[in-house]
Amino acid sequence: MLSILIPANNEAAHIGPCLEAVLASDGPEVAQIVVAANGCDDDTVQIAESFRTQAEDKGWTLTILDLPALGKMGALNAADASASFGTRAYLDADVRVDPALMGQIAEALNTDAPRYASGTLRLSRAKTWATRAYARTYSKVPFITHGVPGAGLFAVNAAGRTRWQEFPGIISDDTFVRLNFTPEERIGTAAGYDWPLVEGFAALVKVRRRQNAGVDEIKARFPELLKNDDKFTLSLGTKLTMMLRDPLGFAVYAAVSIVVKLSPQKSGSWERGR
Repeated sequence: MLSILIPANNEAAHIGPCLEAVLASDGPEVAQIVVAANGCDDDTVQIAESFRTQAEDKGWTLTILDLPALGKMGALNAADASASFGTRAYLDADVRVDPALMGQIAEALNTDAPRYASGTLRLSRAKTWATRAYARTYSKVPFITHGVPGAGLFAVNAAGRTRWQEFPGIISDDTFVRLNFTPEERIGTAAGYDWPLVEGFAALVKVRRRQNAGVDEIKARFPELLKNDDKFTLSLGTKLTMMLRDPLGFAVYAAVSIVVKLSPQKSGSWERGR
């Protein structure tokens, strides 16, 4: 049994394909989807409602929360309060899951020991040249290739969910939850999902700046979690190899990193991930 919690803020362009993919899942037999529509002024709620019959035909339940603007953490907390099951998957509305993924996650988390799980992350095909170039290098960094990053999708069982209470008011929910578990407690499944990058150099800088600010915030507010960080670094030789094999991809990736370092996100500011 699994509750799939989807925070959504003006996701009319994404929520339909997201729900279509989730409802095409091979398993589990019993599941609940909670769409936590957070301050939406588009058709997110109406589009989500159109999947109710499809969910019922599958034997799943669909809960739709039409919330005021609470922010992503507020939407996650509201979704948690409406969850029917202790095992929970937290899914971004722009992610597309493989049919086998939710069943594999439910199976991996079917234990009394605290566990965290996610699927094999794939970067979606980009439209702009800058994002395509950036993605070629980003797909080879340790964050993507090692461990269980959980960007866009992470899940925990009932015992794992006791590791924290409400989601705190932070930027990086996925980093916060991942670091509540040791590397040995994290499970990666064979099935995967497509996770999109933003399009264009300026947008990549904005999101990378926000990601870095999120990590720094956790370091400052929850330093005890850093003991669970399994972060790997690229050796100089590996960087040189990557640069020689794909000069343009490496140059775009490095340029984004340099711009972010020279102009970090201001304290207390907030920039939407997409």
